[in-house]
Amino acid sequence: MTRRVDVRLKANGALLVRGARWCSSFFCRLRGLMFRQRLTPGEALILVEAAESRTSASIHMLFVPFPIAAVWINSAGRVVDVVEAKPWRPFYAPRAPARYTLEAEPEILSRVSIGDEVVFEDSPAGVGR
Repeated sequence: MTRRVDVRLKANGALLVRGARWCSSFFCRLRGLMFRQRLTPGEALILVEAAESRTSASIHMLFVPFPIAAVWINSAGRVVDVVEAKPWRPFYAPRAPARYTLEAEPEILSRVSIGDEVVFEDSPAGVGR
């Protein structure tokens, strides 16, 4: 069973994403959003690395034909970088080490900023895709 998590801003509890797919396996992280035509409304992934790193947390947009928001988060839950990743770009890396990469619809960038703290909560049963 795939783990789903809600992502909230720690300061005010505002929901950023409901039911994001938790991608901690190598194959889930490798596939990411490649070969998809689009994200469905509200869909998101959280790519989970074993440890904080700029290199391991980097992403590519090869075979991803639509823009996404990439939000890099460190082990303490602090947002260390954000970017709108464009289709077919070979490389995006956070400006500081990160353990988690939230990939979501670009509109999320209007609701999250570098320095914000987020929390991950298991999503209620039946939520998510």
